[in-house]
Amino acid sequence: MTLNFSADITVDAQDKTKAIFDSVNTDNKFYPENPVKTEIKFNEKLTISVESNHLAHLRANLNSTLRLIQASHDTIESVKE
Repeated sequence: MTLNFSADITVDAQDKTKAIFDSVNTDNKFYPENPVKTEIKFNEKLTISVESNHLAHLRANLNSTLRLIQASHDTIESVKE
């Protein structure tokens, strides 16, 4: 199967990056039927790689993932002392 569209996004949230990775990657693991090949890695920064045959699917997946990252970041910020 040849995948026509791909994107790589890198996120650096300093000390919050690992917690955000744990949150977002858990969601990704529980959606194996995702039509978009999605890989999330942590190595000091969060790297999201997505591939799809359909641009609309890729865009929707990226939007959802980036919103989850933003929600995780905002939640961490809201409980800071």
